[in-house]
Amino acid sequence: LNMDLNDANLQTLTEYLRKTLDPDPAVRRPAEKFLESVECSQNYPILLLTLLEKSQDNVIRVCAAVTFKNYIKRNWRIVEDEPNKICDPDRTAIKANIVHLMLSSQEQIQKQLSDAISIIGREDFPQKWPDLLTEMVTRFQSGDFHIINGVLRTAHSLFKRYRHEFKSNELWSEIKLVLDTFAGPLTELFKATIELCQTHANDVNALKVLFSSLTLISKLFYSLNFQDLPEFFEDNMETWMTNFHNLLTLDNKLLQTDDEEEAGLLELLKSQICDNAALYAQKYDEEFQPFLPQFVTAIWNLLVTTGQEVKYDLLVSNAIQFLASVCERPHYKQLFEDQNTLTSICEKVIVPNMEFRTADEEAFEDNSEEYIRRDLEGSDIDTRRRAACDLVRGLCKFFEGPVTGIFSGYVNSMLTEYSKNPSINWKHKDAAIYLVTSLASKAQTQKHGITQANELVNITEFFVNHILPDLKSSNVNEFPVLKADAIKYVMIFRSQLPKEQILGTISLLINYLQAESIVVHTYAAHALERLFTMRGPSNTTLIAAAEVAPCTEQLLTNLFKSLTLPGSSENEYIMKGLHFLLYFY
Repeated sequence: LNMDLNDANLQTLTEYLRKTLDPDPAVRRPAEKFLESVECSQNYPILLLTLLEKSQDNVIRVCAAVTFKNYIKRNWRIVEDEPNKICDPDRTAIKANIVHLMLSSQEQIQKQLSDAISIIGREDFPQKWPDLLTEMVTRFQSGDFHIINGVLRTAHSLFKRYRHEFKSNELWSEIKLVLDTFAGPLTELFKATIELCQTHANDVNALKVLFSSLTLISKLFYSLNFQDLPEFFEDNMETWMTNFHNLLTLDNKLLQTDDEEEAGLLELLKSQICDNAALYAQKYDEEFQPFLPQFVTAIWNLLVTTGQEVKYDLLVSNAIQFLASVCERPHYKQLFEDQNTLTSICEKVIVPNMEFRTADEEAFEDNSEEYIRRDLEGSDIDTRRRAACDLVRGLCKFFEGPVTGIFSGYVNSMLTEYSKNPSINWKHKDAAIYLVTSLASKAQTQKHGITQANELVNITEFFVNHILPDLKSSNVNEFPVLKADAIKYVMIFRSQLPKEQILGTISLLINYLQAESIVVHTYAAHALERLFTMRGPSNTTLIAAAEVAPCTEQLLTNLFKSLTLPGSSENEYIMKGLHFLLYFY
């Protein structure tokens, strides 16, 4: 098909793009089919780029940008033994124009083209696109932060794969090339941006742009330092770390947001700096040692002064993860040795961040699928609770005795509060169970639950005194959060509890398959499946079919019934439980 660069073809393409936005499938589908059919024609991508630059209609410009990015995503990679889907002249023209176009476009289009550049970069950079970085770096001189942030965003999407790529000579030589071209200008830009923040300290719009830049620069720092400590950054550590430290302690009233949920620019920047400091503390502890104490102080102050609102969750969890990564390194042991320091960390950081908040309660009730994914499957990486748990484990590495002692006091006082008025103080018990769990668990696997426990915590005694009474309650719908906690406790410590205790809980768990709360009946199904798959000494299942024969019928009935409960018709945990049991019997 002839797709020459002329007005007629631009007009045709405009009409088809417009039709792809039509809500009527009879109009939309044929237009999508047509665009697919011309995709492999020479000049097609160049026509799209011309439209996104020159069209008078903003909707068409954005539509052309999205279409172009998806086209690149589908076709740029050259697959062996398959025809090349984009002809060489088009490839060359795209690479010659795209950086300039991306940087001179409005934000919506800039983002699409930035993504397209990183898709091309993944395939072609550095061998087939050697001048990409030089072209981008020269734009730092422009002084225009719309352009500069475009470069930073693109560089971030290009380099962030360094965080999870396996070490190889090819990767090293690419990173070295990037560092040679990019590290110096990035450092100069960092310093200049910080100076501009002081110049424009009272201009909120300027600050928003500058703080977006600082966050992107901090993310780039993380990617470029992840594989190994580059010589350049080691030589310039003073500049980076002093500025990072100053930014951590900065509080600008103009950048504070009223939103309770959404993190603002200040929080996003500080979260990333906590990550950068944790990376250095973990990987380059000798070189980082002179700077570490001031970061510990700054991050500690941050934790003690930051509120409980959801918008601070990422910041707080990254800050706690920093402390967790520091306290388990032998190098830094002396920073935590003092009993007052330990007490203070436990009291001011760990306990407050283990509390079950209103936001958690809402998720438990209204967004149970997400709650279960976070709580059971460990996608709670950025939650305060998970971070506090990791910090408990970190502290226990060197200070298991003192830390267990401090927390035993907390657990007892929380349980006392609960017993005074369960209906009002149930959250105290929830926090106590969470504390005991994080304190007791040293090592765990999906298959066996906790495999190594803290000798100083009596798991069975806690189970008998505080977990079993909740499981035995005649009302399966009362205190659903505590019921879920109790079921989870059995599941987590199944390898540590005596067999007769486990057998005793099976009939109780069967009742919970009928609980109204989605979280509770899901946990019950999951716990039963986990208990029945446990292996005994001779590698047969720990619980024999005969031992549960009296309640097998009830179990199957309740499992089938639980699929009819609102919200659980396709519950994968119940399905798994059924599947296993039908096979087991």
